[in-house]
Amino acid sequence: MTKTTIRTDKAPRAIGTYSQAVRAGSTVYLSGQIPLVPETMTLVEGGMEAQIGQVFENLLAVARAAGGDLSDVVKLNVFLTDINDFALVNQVMSGYFDEPYPARAAVGVAALPKGAAVEMDAVMVLGD
Repeated sequence: MTKTTIRTDKAPRAIGTYSQAVRAGSTVYLSGQIPLVPETMTLVEGGMEAQIGQVFENLLAVARAAGGDLSDVVKLNVFLTDINDFALVNQVMSGYFDEPYPARAAVGVAALPKGAAVEMDAVMVLGD
């Protein structure tokens, strides 16, 4: 099986030894995105709603670079430093996803890179 690395300037560049996404067959594994603004590589300003929105925008940019869209996401993992923000994730997510929604997990964590309050990764399946 061939693995293809996905990269786009419309999402934050990798800040470690990983790819923005990797395609293996028809499956694309999108690396975790935190709310970095791609042009500045700094956290988006504006509070938690802005952070969640920026993460979805970053995931969308990587999904499009891979030839898909968020509608192709089958699994979404959400990591929050405050699990009480879960309802806000649902609210913002409704602007990016329609039914059928992807399978999802939400996990409370102690800390995230660069002081972010939210990180998400995803698995996407593309049609042949």
